[in-house]
Amino acid sequence: MSAVATIAQEVVRSQFPALQSGFVFFENAGGSQMPQCVIDAMTEYMQDSYVQTGVPYPASVRATKTFEAAHKFADVFVNADDVGECCFGPSTSVLISHLANAIRPTIKPGDQIIVSVANHEANINPWVRLEEVGAEIIFWDVDSETGESDLDELQGLLNERTRVVAIPHTSNLLGDTMPVKEIASMAHAVGAKSVVDGVAYASHAAIDVSDWGVDFYVYSTYKVYGPHMAVMFGRTDAWSDLVGPNHYFNQGGNASKFELGCQSYEGAAGILALQDYLALMAGDCGFDRNSVVKAFKLAKSMEIPVMEEILGFLNSRSDVRLIGSGGIDEDRHPTISFVHESKHSQEISDRVCEKGIGIRWGHVYSARLCEAMNIPAEMGVIRASGVHYNTVDEARRLTAALEAAMDA
Repeated sequence: MSAVATIAQEVVRSQFPALQSGFVFFENAGGSQMPQCVIDAMTEYMQDSYVQTGVPYPASVRATKTFEAAHKFADVFVNADDVGECCFGPSTSVLISHLANAIRPTIKPGDQIIVSVANHEANINPWVRLEEVGAEIIFWDVDSETGESDLDELQGLLNERTRVVAIPHTSNLLGDTMPVKEIASMAHAVGAKSVVDGVAYASHAAIDVSDWGVDFYVYSTYKVYGPHMAVMFGRTDAWSDLVGPNHYFNQGGNASKFELGCQSYEGAAGILALQDYLALMAGDCGFDRNSVVKAFKLAKSMEIPVMEEILGFLNSRSDVRLIGSGGIDEDRHPTISFVHESKHSQEISDRVCEKGIGIRWGHVYSARLCEAMNIPAEMGVIRASGVHYNTVDEARRLTAALEAAMDA
């Protein structure tokens, strides 16, 4: 790790109160910790502006401005530019379900929806349910050994009846990066829409929906250093004709028609405050799109040594099957899954957690991917998932605990 990254890591870790306890958080793919500025913003909102928006008295005016500013931040965060906008919701699962239900009336019998087996179930089940109105669900399979998805196979599945292509940007088991720009282009060539689950990608690299040309992109803010909410970007031309789940008199704006009911305004305050943390990481006095790019470039440089430590250990074990790539490159994120040849995933995970290190076991909502790779879903994998605030020392604590658990 460079001297700059080492100094940055000290500054970064000081921003996260939860990290000061000594507990090692390696379950970040399930939910990352929040920096103090996000916690403070949510607390301040609940103390000073905990009212409904849209009313002309001071607290409501403040709440309304915060909510509007949070939307603008989300647009900058994903680089929506002038191509679309973002809406908020309680989770990625809910937002994709809302989207599928909005697309449902446009589906005719025989229309096809291509769904990647590598998806989190959040981007599978809502589309499978459209079989009820005659949609044909086509699964884009993975290599049973590597978990990789073949673009040539996808090309062979696409045709004039394809309406939606639903994919993950990063598998929450494999830690890979799918070529979403190329896939969106392939979908558009047959008149289909691309729906990308960016949950496992968004905490590691800058999102750029403008460059990628995707139609819908969804991620969970609680996995990107924020509150338990989610964001969905939609291209203006992709969702302008859809009827959202909101009331009939709230269908005017593309974003607002998907924001059913009262939103978590305190959560929105937390989402907005993330700009202060990103500016700090970027070394900027103010916040703009460049701050996002610089912050995540630094984050990647901080993640790589941690990945090297964990993957190096797992690659050295003859009794371990690593799920996904064992190599290190810019497209590999520190979401690392494996299975042991003889011990149950739960046994190893439980032993590691007893050492004050948080990891996870199971299919982690990718049951179909586990089954496609000949891993029983009821056993699943052992998953350790890092982010930029994790350290090499923490990675060594993890590998030592894993070694003890596997050799016991």
